Amino acid sequence: MAALLEVENLRVDIPLGAGDLHAVRGISFHVDRGETLCIVGESGCGKSLTSLSLMGLLPPKAVRQADKLFFDGIDLTQASQGKMSDIRGNRMAMIFQEPMTSLNPAYTIGNQLEEALLRHQKVSGKEARERAIHLLEKVGITGAASRLGQYPHQLSGGLRQRVMIAMALMCGPELILADEPTTALDVTIQAQILHLMIELQKEFGMGMILITHDLGIVARVADRVAVMYAGQIVESGTVNEVFDNPMHPYTQGLLRCIPVPGKTRRGEPLGSIPGIVPSLIGKIEGCAFANRCRYTFQDCLTTDVPLAETSPGRGYRCLLSDQQCLENAKEVA
Repeated sequence: MAALLEVENLRVDIPLGAGDLHAVRGISFHVDRGETLCIVGESGCGKSLTSLSLMGLLPPKAVRQADKLFFDGIDLTQASQGKMSDIRGNRMAMIFQEPMTSLNPAYTIGNQLEEALLRHQKVSGKEARERAIHLLEKVGITGAASRLGQYPHQLSGGLRQRVMIAMALMCGPELILADEPTTALDVTIQAQILHLMIELQKEFGMGMILITHDLGIVARVADRVAVMYAGQIVESGTVNEVFDNPMHPYTQGLLRCIPVPGKTRRGEPLGSIPGIVPSLIGKIEGCAFANRCRYTFQDCLTTDVPLAETSPGRGYRCLLSDQQCLENAKEVA
């Protein structure tokens, strides 16, 4: 069976005065129905632009290119604006990172929830309202009917995020793109939102791309993981493969930053990754992580590093051998 979403060699370039910003540099992945793919990486690595490129919501000057960008057999690179409008919010929906800036402050919650269903499906206003109430209750909002007349500023951050989830589910999409949906929420609310998303995904059978920089979230919800750095996927695999045997030095560095219960001593400093992310403007040579990597040698600075697959769906982007990477991974374990 073909994957729900197939992406091959996706690139996103943004023209700037100093040259082109290569924000997304040739990434490939797929998502099956009912599967959760987590795209993880530090801020600025291209995660959000990846999701926006799938939705066709890039900034006006951004240029999207791909060898293959198929959603359920539809070539998104050739889809017209009208076709994308029919897909977006209907079959493919997005939960944005900050609900206060994503919800329109001038319209009620009810207006914003019902709009997508009325736009995409032949339903009455009454049916749209009933669907909105049902989904608000589904995402754990009490007094759902009374909430429809409220405005975003009258809700807490956690409630606004639940509204965003309900809005994404209004048309029963096949694919959800969740861009850091727990950002700026306290830990208790984060756990509730994640549990809610997992349960809703199982109930509706949706594919999901979860974008985050929190590896704790990845460990809890992911089926597969793609680690991004400087616009590229530097490692991919199942969640167990990536967490148990991280192959790329960047992934290893990220895992060193996480305290391990029973292993990390109180007061002991956590790991860190020295240096800064390189500029992605203009020509980029060699490995983008070379200036921060403890294992860098001369070839890393000049050789373009392909994503080498060690098994189907499992790969990493590094000039070190499999054995060297596995030896390095033991330091993280």
